Amino acid sequence: MHANDNVVLVSLNDAARMTSLSRTFINRLRAIGKFPLAVPLGERRVAFVKAEVMEFINARIAARAA
Repeated sequence: MHANDNVVLVSLNDAARMTSLSRTFINRLRAIGKFPLAVPLGERRVAFVKAEVMEFINARIAARAA
């Protein structure tokens, strides 16, 4: 069994739905290193590790309580 056996990837559209952020804003956050790194799937297609997107969301939730 490999360490990546349980990794789930989500598309940019799915990440946008999960975070309620636009694709454009996610790309802006990516450009400044404030969004999880993308996994290249092809020349023009990327995905994100779902667990990392969830960590991003949870960090945003935690930040509001601080």
